[in-house]
Amino acid sequence: MRTLCASTLIGEVFVIGFAGLVAMKDPDLSTGTVWTVCGIAMLLCVALCGVVTRPGGVALGWALQIALIASGFVVPAMFFLGVAFAALWWASVHYGRKIDEAKARFAAQAEAAAPDAA
Repeated sequence: MRTLCASTLIGEVFVIGFAGLVAMKDPDLSTGTVWTVCGIAMLLCVALCGVVTRPGGVALGWALQIALIASGFVVPAMFFLGVAFAALWWASVHYGRKIDEAKARFAAQAEAAAPDAA
């Protein structure tokens, strides 16, 4: 699960960075505000890569997805991109857990078969 979720989060780092470039064109927003918010979101994505398998990691990821969708109020294209990344996040969590379960099952089978070979 960790690999799939981390891949999604790293993709989001780039999307957030590009959204920051678009948001800078808004005359109502200061450059400092845009990059402070984008920088925090980008750092959160990178930090979340390391803690996604810990308790609450997936929930923090969902909170990030909601924030990404909500950023569409500043950069309208982010409504679409936020929903797309939320779908990727769901798929990463869902299929990542299935892969982890399969790996554990195969490891248990290999361990059970190993004493028979000796």
